[in-house]
Amino acid sequence: MTFLNEIAQRYPEAISFAAGRPYEGFLDLDAVHRYLDTYRRHLDARTGGDQALVRRTLLQYGRTKGIIHELIAEYLLVDEGIVADPEHIVVTVGCQEALYLVLRALRRDAKDVLLAVAPTYVGAHGAARLADLPVLPVPDSPDGLSPADLAAAATAARSAGLRPRACYLIPDFANPTGVSLSAARRRELLRVAEEQDLLLLEDNPYGIFGDGRHVPTMKSLDDSDRVVYLGSFAKTGLAGARVGFAVAGQRVVRRDGSASSGTGHSTLSDELAKLKSMLTVNTSPLAQAVIGGKLLEHGCSLRAANVQETAVYQRNLHLVLDGLDRRFKTGAGATAAVSWNRPQGGFFILVDLPFTAGDAELESSARQFGVLWTPLHHFYADGLPRQRVRLSFSHLEPAEIDEGLDRFAAFVRAQDTTRNALRGRTHAT
Repeated sequence: MTFLNEIAQRYPEAISFAAGRPYEGFLDLDAVHRYLDTYRRHLDARTGGDQALVRRTLLQYGRTKGIIHELIAEYLLVDEGIVADPEHIVVTVGCQEALYLVLRALRRDAKDVLLAVAPTYVGAHGAARLADLPVLPVPDSPDGLSPADLAAAATAARSAGLRPRACYLIPDFANPTGVSLSAARRRELLRVAEEQDLLLLEDNPYGIFGDGRHVPTMKSLDDSDRVVYLGSFAKTGLAGARVGFAVAGQRVVRRDGSASSGTGHSTLSDELAKLKSMLTVNTSPLAQAVIGGKLLEHGCSLRAANVQETAVYQRNLHLVLDGLDRRFKTGAGATAAVSWNRPQGGFFILVDLPFTAGDAELESSARQFGVLWTPLHHFYADGLPRQRVRLSFSHLEPAEIDEGLDRFAAFVRAQDTTRNALRGRTHAT
């Protein structure tokens, strides 16, 4: 991510298919103030008009697990059919903190490992490194993570003396692949997780941005408490608020196998709160209030709150897919050597190229052709350049997409021409 930011800063005129940012056309500072006031009135009603308590809730250090946990539970029920105890929800500083806290809580000793579909979100690798939790890749497929591959990876890890604790995955419009899992595959993965005694870390930042065909979340299908659900309001609420959450009601068991003692059993959410109290103490109550106000204004439905945004992302998705068709499948420049997948939603498309596309090629693309994209090797643990790139379209306007695809096509054809020339000189020699 640092490298991509540096490239973008060096070539500010380049059109970027690299950044996975939300669309900025609907950002409204006045709405932020309105959301805050909406939540303040909600809090006023809940406290019976106790203004001292309202001020303390919003302006003091807050509850470590968060102050909008009940609204998040309502949103999960309304939008995703997830029944979550509010006390099992930990509100975090973005989903990245939620992911780190979960991985740190799961890591007990050097035998513990995380399984993750490869390629996957770079932040998962980063959080795992910080938690000192090695990541073992599970191969991806055009249909997403295979239950058989997950079972094989868990079995192989145990045979090597390791302890696979969980598998991280993005079932809806995954970053970077754009792939979504079918309902049948989700159920099979839940079955494998129970057989293999694994948790599934379901990260869902893009799920509402589809074409209307809703597939149940893995958490809503989970009847054996195998899913830790990771959520973010960066794409659906307000990225600048930096509010995410984890739903982690799993019962915590001591290393000797006994359940935690006390007045009641401890849950994974309690463990996350303990870690958070030593890391960020609490998530900004003011930031939470802004998100809470947005939820309240839309009946706790982020699908309702993001109707305009969803339409933009669907428009941009089809503009990119149609634009790739025109530039690489039809006309004089048609080439079968360039192909891509066709996600139903989200922010990302994968493009397969006839040449290796690493960081050096990206810099050349930015310098000579004025277009940015993301090399896919950043989403693997091995860092080896591949003949595949990610195009992100979420933040772009139609004219930028059209011009950007022209530049991308020119870059691809220039690389192909260079390869053919080199191949010709080699044959001549």
